[in-house]
Amino acid sequence: MTSKTSVCSFTDFYCVYLVNEKIFKKIFCYKSVICHQSHTFAAPIADVAKLADALDLGSSAARHVGSTPIIRTSKAPSLGAFLLTIKKILLYEGAFKMAKVTRENVGLLTDKLSVTVTPPDYLPAFEKNLKQYAKTANIPGFRKGMVPFGLIRKMYGASVFHDEVLKTVETEINSYLFVEKLEIFAQPLPVKNDDTQLDYNNPKNYTFAFEIGLKPIVDINLAGINVTKYKIDITEEMITNEVERLQTHFGKMTEQKTVSRDEEVLNVTFTEVDAEGNVPQGAINKANSILVKYFTEDFKKNIIGLNVDDVVNVHLATAFNDTELTAIVQDLGLDNNDAASADKNFKLTINKIGFVQNADLNNEFYADAYPSKEIKNEEELRAAVKDDIAIYYDGESRNQLSDQIYHALLNNTTVQFPEPFLKRWLQLSGNKPRTVEEAEAEYPAFTNQMKWTLISSKLLKDYKIEVLPDDIRELAKKQLLKYTGAKFNLLGEKNQWLDDYANRMMQDNKFVEESQQRISAQKLFASLESTLAFNEEAISEKDFAKKLHHHHH
Repeated sequence: MTSKTSVCSFTDFYCVYLVNEKIFKKIFCYKSVICHQSHTFAAPIADVAKLADALDLGSSAARHVGSTPIIRTSKAPSLGAFLLTIKKILLYEGAFKMAKVTRENVGLLTDKLSVTVTPPDYLPAFEKNLKQYAKTANIPGFRKGMVPFGLIRKMYGASVFHDEVLKTVETEINSYLFVEKLEIFAQPLPVKNDDTQLDYNNPKNYTFAFEIGLKPIVDINLAGINVTKYKIDITEEMITNEVERLQTHFGKMTEQKTVSRDEEVLNVTFTEVDAEGNVPQGAINKANSILVKYFTEDFKKNIIGLNVDDVVNVHLATAFNDTELTAIVQDLGLDNNDAASADKNFKLTINKIGFVQNADLNNEFYADAYPSKEIKNEEELRAAVKDDIAIYYDGESRNQLSDQIYHALLNNTTVQFPEPFLKRWLQLSGNKPRTVEEAEAEYPAFTNQMKWTLISSKLLKDYKIEVLPDDIRELAKKQLLKYTGAKFNLLGEKNQWLDDYANRMMQDNKFVEESQQRISAQKLFASLESTLAFNEEAISEKDFAKKLHHHHH
């Protein structure tokens, strides 16, 4: 039996004619992955496999030096080799049904994705990785790279096959989510998939199912928000108290043996304890300086008479007055917006007792207290102090207004969640799985946080808010000046050391991420403050402190 072959090159495909006494077949093979979508793709897969596997055509076929990728060699391959190449292309580039993802709704904001992967999806990577194992495997009795492929397949085939199938499924899921532009919570969760069915000796279509939790559309009604911005009255008493504080700060310290009066300064260490008085893991342990008069009158009885190295138990909300409580909570690195912060217990160790002889009101004191201002007398000093107090309380008032807006947005915005999905995700997420009961207990706080994330994300997008690198650099500079006690107006000067510090902090990923969150929140609330219609109300320092204290509890 004789046969002959002719190879014709076309722009989009290659056709191979095989002619003999009983067979006349025409096989089209596109060079691109979309070949199977064309009507010119005429050869059935079974025929290709039969021709490639059964016919022994030898090397008598006509030789051609083509310009196409399939036959671009200095010596044309035999027809048998050529047909084997065609078989691989048909197998790997679409002759069989490719990966498929289907989607169906199974609950509120919950969809099921079923991913079917076929041999053409995962076999190329499987075979490639096995060959890589063969090149690098170190097996006793064989030189590196000379291990028989059959042995490599037997030793590593199952695990490599398993990995490649699951990688392919993951890729298909991610591609589908990207193409469909689906916004989901967390990541897809598997639905009772049995990956033990995977058999590298019998590659076939495999189907895996996943659930996804869809993010809801959030509708925010800013017109329904009713908030009040408080303007704190700055009294002469407040100015006098601040002047005295500055005199104490820049005064001369003398050490004492026993706590005896309100004006004494205690250098102390706060050590966090639990309800039983034990120090928990990760407890706060921080030094601070406190005037005796900052304690409440009732708690002060526990302080007067103590000596250096004595220890007293402190419940923050009981030990400090409202104004001082806010400062102490902040100094300890706790969140003033979290009611649990003021409810914490500490052991207070007295390290030093000092009495400060207040600085006199003179030019030396004025220069120490306000190095960037030329203050000549007490009147100018009190004016500068009043300005500082006004700036401080304006910031506190804006923070309190932001807190009102935050709670109003949460309370007035209805957001639906895929509850069963999220509870199951809570159970499975993290290093340690949670029980059903633990997930149920954490769910309200979790969804409250997620609710704010959805609201704030939409508002940031609506207001077109973005955080620029220069914003983060300026924040780094302000923080350094605050830590060193310098005045913020130094930011206008050209200080290389500030720039160097800011540039170093820009290399700290954690700092950059936290700064982005902080600055974006500040910009968001500033935008909301400029947009919303709110009431303004004058208020005393004490009444304002009560509002803060009431919120903490």
